[in-house]
Amino acid sequence: MVALRGRDATAFLARPDPARPLILLYGPDAGLVRERADALIASALDDPKDPFALVRLDGDELAAEPSRLVDEALAIPMFGGRRAIRVRAGSRSFVAGVEALAASPPRECRVVIEAGDIKPDNALRKACEKAASAVAIGCYPDAEADLTKLIDDELRTASLQIARDARAILMTLLGGDRQASRNEVRKLTLYAHGRGEISLDDVMACVSDASDLKLDVIVDAAFSGKPQVVESEFAKAMVAGTYPGQIILAAQRHAAFLHKTSLTVETGTPAATALDSGFPRLHFSRKTAAETALRNLSPARLAQIIELLATAALDTRRQASLGAAIAQRTLLSISVNARRRS
Repeated sequence: MVALRGRDATAFLARPDPARPLILLYGPDAGLVRERADALIASALDDPKDPFALVRLDGDELAAEPSRLVDEALAIPMFGGRRAIRVRAGSRSFVAGVEALAASPPRECRVVIEAGDIKPDNALRKACEKAASAVAIGCYPDAEADLTKLIDDELRTASLQIARDARAILMTLLGGDRQASRNEVRKLTLYAHGRGEISLDDVMACVSDASDLKLDVIVDAAFSGKPQVVESEFAKAMVAGTYPGQIILAAQRHAAFLHKTSLTVETGTPAATALDSGFPRLHFSRKTAAETALRNLSPARLAQIIELLATAALDTRRQASLGAAIAQRTLLSISVNARRRS
């Protein structure tokens, strides 16, 4: 059985085994699936500009005629050279075509299949894991080491450094989707171009919140001490298919914002004034909840919450199956803590 993760997956992607031309990429990190598929396709082609070298197929269309996958993979190119096929898996099964191709694998064609977060008993995943000519690679949210490398690679390309506190906060705002994380770091390097070093203010002003507006109500309820709202809204988010790590990321961003603002309040600045002048500018609809959080949570307690959220973010990546329970427990803990004034 060939199912790769971690270092084994990284090693294979760096030097794909020609004896395994069928590659399945799956997992909850859609951005990482796309990024790895792009790299595998690029390295498979002799001439990336050749419009006939790459064939794109839709999995649901293949389900009606699975043999088409074999026909395309074994086709002899008119002008020679290596080819590639990129398949986007859908809801319908084309596993018969994959099994047939695995039995007679192509020599000059790489087949890359992109799938979502499929379960271990999924027919496509099982077929690729057991075939000698195929490999299945899981794509999961980045761990701390992965995010560190991503940041360092992009900073090196942009000839920039980053302050220690800026890096610490930036790390909390990334993850969940590799492509989204990379885009945020690239936007940040463009924002700080020519400055030499990225500061904490640059990060706070530029990097987008990983959450959607629909997550704000959960986060605000947690920090303003409303556990019942947290519980009900969190349940709605899970039903809607929201990734639990995204909610934790939204909470991390807000905790960092509140901590920075609370330090300003401690110098004598009114909370309302500090919120109005902070970066990023808080939406007016969230101001009341933020003022409540600042009244009840001191900088020291907010620092503890930031550590709690960092642990939760790591745990949701390490234990994806328990991600929802970990995230909900953490947010409820914050909301109960926020009900007690410092």
